[in-house]
Amino acid sequence: MPWIVLVAVFALLQFSVFGALVGRARGRYGVHAPATTGHEMFERYYRVQYNTLEQIVVFLPALFLSAGYGFGEDWMSAALGAVYLIGRQMYLTSYVRDPKSRGLGFGLTVIPMAMLLFNAGVGAAYTLI
Repeated sequence: MPWIVLVAVFALLQFSVFGALVGRARGRYGVHAPATTGHEMFERYYRVQYNTLEQIVVFLPALFLSAGYGFGEDWMSAALGAVYLIGRQMYLTSYVRDPKSRGLGFGLTVIPMAMLLFNAGVGAAYTLI
């Protein structure tokens, strides 16, 4: 389980860094709180952070459920979690550069998350049989 916890810690740290980047963008582009619009570059950072919030709410439970109920060793769920983290970083980089190019990063976020959920669901259902 330490690999799972480590991936979860990195996901939370990554989300915190994305929040700090939003704060920095506020100052850089003159978007004063509580505004969430104003400068396109600020809005890009803000959307990445908000989208990450939307994803992490599913990702963290899926990670732990897959490790606890799914098939395979914990490191397999952790490896899928690592792909998620890479996907989130790619999503940030590509979305800030050009929002239209975010597809690969988004795919590397959603696909491992779906695999984690599927693994957890099938594993839990198998225990009922």
